[in-house]
Amino acid sequence: MVERIVNVESMDSILNIFGSFDENVNLIQKQYNVVILSRGTDIKITGDEENVQKAEQAIESLIFLANKGDQINEQSIRYVFSLVKEGAQKELTKLNDDGICVTTSGKIVKPKTLGQKKYVDAIRDNTIVIGVGPAGTGKTYLAVAMAVKAFRNHEVNKIILTRPAVEAGEKLGFLPGDLQDKVDPYLRPLYDALFEMLGPDTFAKQQERGCIEVAPLAYMRGRTLDDAFIILDEAQNTTPEQMKMFLTRLGFNSKIVITGDITQIDLPDTGKSGLIQATKVLKNVDDIFINYLSESDVVRHRLVQDIIKAYEKFNTEKKGYKNNGKNKGINSKQAK
Repeated sequence: MVERIVNVESMDSILNIFGSFDENVNLIQKQYNVVILSRGTDIKITGDEENVQKAEQAIESLIFLANKGDQINEQSIRYVFSLVKEGAQKELTKLNDDGICVTTSGKIVKPKTLGQKKYVDAIRDNTIVIGVGPAGTGKTYLAVAMAVKAFRNHEVNKIILTRPAVEAGEKLGFLPGDLQDKVDPYLRPLYDALFEMLGPDTFAKQQERGCIEVAPLAYMRGRTLDDAFIILDEAQNTTPEQMKMFLTRLGFNSKIVITGDITQIDLPDTGKSGLIQATKVLKNVDDIFINYLSESDVVRHRLVQDIIKAYEKFNTEKKGYKNNGKNKGINSKQAK
């Protein structure tokens, strides 16, 4: 048994790291099979040497996050666990920034994982960015935050948010109301992000002025979009033809961000996704960056990560089973 002492700058950070009723520190103790106690602004870790070392690395990483103002929760703890496992916990220093923008409630929007930081940096440094990753990785939310920042800084004159109106095989004609009523449900996630960052009144005012446009992808045909920050959401549901049409709308002094999850394709033929084709066709084009996020970048409820992992495991096993079946079939034919 070994013992390590980690010093923390303030009691506020101690309380943040330990959590309500020690819920955070209990996760660390369970993960590394150690005993953790606080003595003033010191944290004492006891256990086997290897486990104590890992727990110390995790706590030091959490101290860094706490000192820069992050609220420590289960999601951040699980993320630190994954970094410690990979020996990449020191990379957390790259997250030390001032954030992208501030919401109407005073919340600072900023990347919470290294994958998200890479994604935000790519948007800042490239004209076109394709963000591919599972649900909950902040693809759309961070892109909208970057669009709002560019608009507030007068880098662009317009924000355009669009997505294909494809959902689980349902068609617009079956929905009640006029055309706007029909498309609004498909665009609701984009509205929600803008409402949070601008407020409903500012959003409505800018939309009335034509400075913010939220529309189905079909509305983009035949246009050239200058001085705009354009986001195509749910791009996995575009056809190759729609994707090419959208990309060629790019005008001068504009930026495009395309987001999607290739595991959630609602097209009848999933093999003909415009997003999948675009990642292959554009991978070597200068000023276009393709950024992949993973389940470790999920910032929603911990079960979202677990669900994604479970589906990945299921699909991998299913694919392996099919391949084994094919191999057995080939061998049996050869045997004949």
